[in-house]
Amino acid sequence: MAAKLILSMDGAVIKEYPLNKERMTIGRKEHNDIAIDNLAVSGEHAAIVTILHDSFLEDLDSTNGLEVNGTATKKHFLQNNDVIGIGKYKLKYISDLVTQTSSADFEKTMVMRSPPKQATPGENKPAETPGFAKVPSGSKPANTEVVEKTGKFEALKPTGPAASGQAAAPVTPSVVAKPALQTAAPQAAAPQRVAVVQVLTGPNAGKELELVKNLTTLGKPGLQVAVLTKRPQGFFITHVEGESFPLVNGQALTNQAHQLNEHDVIELAGVKMEFYFKG
Repeated sequence: MAAKLILSMDGAVIKEYPLNKERMTIGRKEHNDIAIDNLAVSGEHAAIVTILHDSFLEDLDSTNGLEVNGTATKKHFLQNNDVIGIGKYKLKYISDLVTQTSSADFEKTMVMRSPPKQATPGENKPAETPGFAKVPSGSKPANTEVVEKTGKFEALKPTGPAASGQAAAPVTPSVVAKPALQTAAPQAAAPQRVAVVQVLTGPNAGKELELVKNLTTLGKPGLQVAVLTKRPQGFFITHVEGESFPLVNGQALTNQAHQLNEHDVIELAGVKMEFYFKG
C-alpha cells in the first residue's frame, strides 16, 4: 500500500492523494498533482519526492511557506501522521511502510551557480558560491567540511580542460607497482569505491562532492533542483524543482528517477558536473 496524503480544511476531509509518483507538486495552479485553489497557496507551493518507502517534503520558495506539525519548515522527512499546513488547509501524511533512511539524510540543497557572463578585467577572484567552502586566495587548497553536511568537498587545483570550463576526466592517483616478495602473502581487502560528483564548469570547476549520504540535493532553488539518491542498485537522479529538467549526457530527464552510470555528465542550473567512482 502506497503512502498517501489526506487533504482537509477545518476538520472536513476534502480528498485523498496516493503518493504513487516519485515527484508530486502541491500548488494553486491546475497542473499540480495536488491542486488547492486558494490565494494563500502559491502557484507551485511545495514538492514531495517519494523514493522507495520514504517521502521528503520541500518548500518551493512559496510566498506564505508551510508548516509540519505546527512548525515552519523548508524541508522535512515525512513520518506517519505528520500534518502539513498550507494556509487553512491540512495535508495528513499516512504511511505504514518501513522507511529506508532518516531525516538526517535529507540535507540542505547544494547551490551551484552558473559562471558569470562577463568577468571584470584584471580580476581573477572567483564568485563566492553558497554551499561551497571558500578557499583563500594564494593558499593551498585543503579539505573542508561543508555546513550543509551533504558530504565533503575537496578543493582541487583545476588543470587542463577543467580550468577552461570544459569537461575533464577525473584525476586518478598514479599507482607504482611493486615486485611481489611472497606469492603466498594475504591480499589486502580492496578499498570501497566512493561515488563523487565533480564540478566541470563555473568558478567552482574542479571541486568534488562525495556522495556519502543516502540522499543529496543539488541545484539552485527557484531555478532547478535535483536529488541524488543512493540505492542498492546504484545512484539515481530525480528532478525536484524547475520547469526545465536536468540533462544527463545531453538528454533531458523525465519525471522518473534515472540511474547514473560512471562518467555521466549532469547539467543542472547552468553547471556541468561529472558522476564517477573513486578509490
